[in-house]
Amino acid sequence: MQQLSLEKFEEASEIVKKVTQETKLIYSEYFSERYGNKIYFKPENMQRTGAYKVRGAYYKISQLTPEERSRGLITASAGNHAQGVAYAAKLAGVKATVVMPVSTPLIKVNRTKSYGAEVVLYGNVFDEACAHAYELADEHGYTFVHPFNDLEVATGQGSIAMEIIKELPTVDYILVPVGGGGLCTGVSTLAKLLNPKIKVIAVEPAGAACLKASLEAGEVTTVSKINTIADGTAVQTPGDKLFPYLQANVDHVITVDDSELTLSFLDMAENHKMIVENSGLLTVAALKHLDFKGKKVVSVLSGGNMDVLTMATVVQNGLMQRDRIFTVSVMLPDKPGQLAAVSSLIAKEQGNVIKLEHNVFANVNRTAGVELTITLESFGTEHKDQIIKALEAAGYCPVITKTNGIYM
Repeated sequence: MQQLSLEKFEEASEIVKKVTQETKLIYSEYFSERYGNKIYFKPENMQRTGAYKVRGAYYKISQLTPEERSRGLITASAGNHAQGVAYAAKLAGVKATVVMPVSTPLIKVNRTKSYGAEVVLYGNVFDEACAHAYELADEHGYTFVHPFNDLEVATGQGSIAMEIIKELPTVDYILVPVGGGGLCTGVSTLAKLLNPKIKVIAVEPAGAACLKASLEAGEVTTVSKINTIADGTAVQTPGDKLFPYLQANVDHVITVDDSELTLSFLDMAENHKMIVENSGLLTVAALKHLDFKGKKVVSVLSGGNMDVLTMATVVQNGLMQRDRIFTVSVMLPDKPGQLAAVSSLIAKEQGNVIKLEHNVFANVNRTAGVELTITLESFGTEHKDQIIKALEAAGYCPVITKTNGIYM
């Protein structure tokens, strides 16, 4: 464990400055008041290529020999490391090939191509794409650049901790998203070297909690199934080269559910006007799980590369979770004026109708009633309950129904 030295971290921090842009800490008054800590964000979603990955990729390439560069590079990635390697390789004048899972968001695929890399889509998860990348490396003689299980890559990622501590020397906690562990290894190791009192909390999606499983087992462990919207951290096995550092330097692991990420997306968009991808939102979602108050906390927002379709889905689900959009059905007599009566009642309660479905075939005997399904906006749970009570008071017997594709 002597390879990750302070000297190397200092060297990496100077080298990555050549290709990164400054991402100064952002103090969040909204989250600080909400959770009782002084919350700062490290906005790597605003970094070049849209994520922190360019740091590790560029430092790794800077350490390669001319012979290793001449063979061309290959890597596997769910998107952000792909762009980091492609961008860094372009600056270094080196050919790059990237293997990405077929489920990778289109924006990440296209941006990787835009930096001049050849993209190969293979496998359903990162681990399958990575295995294929190794096969291509053997076949063509490429130099493999691992997205996380590489100490030089992790050293480059550690430059984030250097910047955080220089800007906020009295930081108490740093929250770091975890997939394979490269970012967390670099940040936690350097943080402990600079100030052992700093606590580092790793945050994983509950549907891909390979680090938590490994720490509990005391050895590198593979989780059998991946199920998370946080595609950038959908990794089954943490890096074996990194695990000793994670064991030594990570103070705690928090796991968050996908539903928490959708709500965090809304919070960041509405209160900070920032787009943060699902993996980058892990540390935002973790803030409510902290069991302390009055501390200085830095949440690393690892990336912001989210395609518009994913964004729309996340927004829809977040609004529904907060009861700001809901669907209700009522039975009406099949006679003129009933639709207008319901609409007037909802308008009086300040609900905003998005969509109506009028089903005259709900009963064989239409005179017994037709079904009206209404999707509408409210200000939240209290307002939703107010609308439901008003419908009940008018004798409509409203039934809340599950909503899918509400804008379709």
